Amino acid sequence: MPAFNLPDPTDDPLLNLIGRFRADKRDNKIDLGVGVYRNDQGNTPVLAAVKSAEAVLFEAQDSKSYLGLTGDTEFVDSFGRLIFGEQAQRTIAGAQTPGGSGALRLAAELYKTAYPDNTLWIGLPTWPNHMPLTEAAGVNTRTYPYFSLEQQAVLFDDMRQHLSGAVPGDAVLLHGCCHNPTGADLSEDQWQQLADLLAETELIPIIDLAYHGLGRGLQQDLAGTRTIIQRCPQTLLAASCSKNFGMYRDRVGAVYMAADDALASRAQAFFGHLARRIYSMPPDHGAAVVKLILTDENLTHEWQSELNTMVLRINTLRDAIASAGSALGLDFVGQQHGMFSLLPLNPAQVESMIEEHGVYMAGDGRINIAGCQLSQVDRFIAALEAVGFQR
Repeated sequence: MPAFNLPDPTDDPLLNLIGRFRADKRDNKIDLGVGVYRNDQGNTPVLAAVKSAEAVLFEAQDSKSYLGLTGDTEFVDSFGRLIFGEQAQRTIAGAQTPGGSGALRLAAELYKTAYPDNTLWIGLPTWPNHMPLTEAAGVNTRTYPYFSLEQQAVLFDDMRQHLSGAVPGDAVLLHGCCHNPTGADLSEDQWQQLADLLAETELIPIIDLAYHGLGRGLQQDLAGTRTIIQRCPQTLLAASCSKNFGMYRDRVGAVYMAADDALASRAQAFFGHLARRIYSMPPDHGAAVVKLILTDENLTHEWQSELNTMVLRINTLRDAIASAGSALGLDFVGQQHGMFSLLPLNPAQVESMIEEHGVYMAGDGRINIAGCQLSQVDRFIAALEAVGFQR
């Protein structure tokens, strides 16, 4: 039998970073690389609201039968109400997915089905898996500039200029809030201008809402997304519960399409059709937990209180880093939102941060703010100064 002709897989830099961190025996090492929330003790805890909901499920759940191709409809509806509110101008189609990545894949598949020859525009820098994930669905991709590393600012004029080269039916991938990897979000006025541009040029927004609630709060983080939905006749949205519910390993997400009645109805049917071809049905447990939290007033209050604590910790760390690093030009960290900032460090400086100072971060200079502890801020700043960081 002929041998499998498999090339060596491409190394995943983040997995390599995880391995290096675990192998490092230094007691004072700092992990700013992996993009998960951590508390003051450096742990990623299970939220109390999640524990409470899981206890209810343990006692009440009486079946492990299939959910159906689009998952738990009550979860989809309750999660959708959290995101879309009372926006009745559009009909909302939706399906449960295996995490936000599954949601993005279904959105890409649906877009490719409707617009096989059009292009998805992706702003740079972006989450490293955006391009591979959408291209795996066969979608044509092009890029536009989103952020200046040197200026630590959104390149809104450049973004608009590049998108003027798009044609009707092209799609634009947008981060709904807490931009990964930069932490730099559009202003309210920029969201409005962008919504007008997309509507006038007949471009289709695909919104990645991965960090909802971890920037300025649940409602404030939705302002841009809701502006787009109100203005654009068709919007695809991929949402994740990994971060705001702390349910990373349970893979809880949902894909939605806001459109008119007829298109939303067809999209609803296609979500199930496409899921069948990829993973058949999503897992139940995590979605059942989130549904319980969102439909029980006491659990909702407990979850929102815990989420507020997470946001307060992130923003306190941002302010501390900005203050301690003001002489190095780190003021921008305090003006950004969510878990990440992107530092203008070259590869040699990043490697020096890791090898000489035990400060682990992604190779492009992305840091996970929530990976730091207040007691480590001064040492982090000293390490930056030692490797020659200066804005």
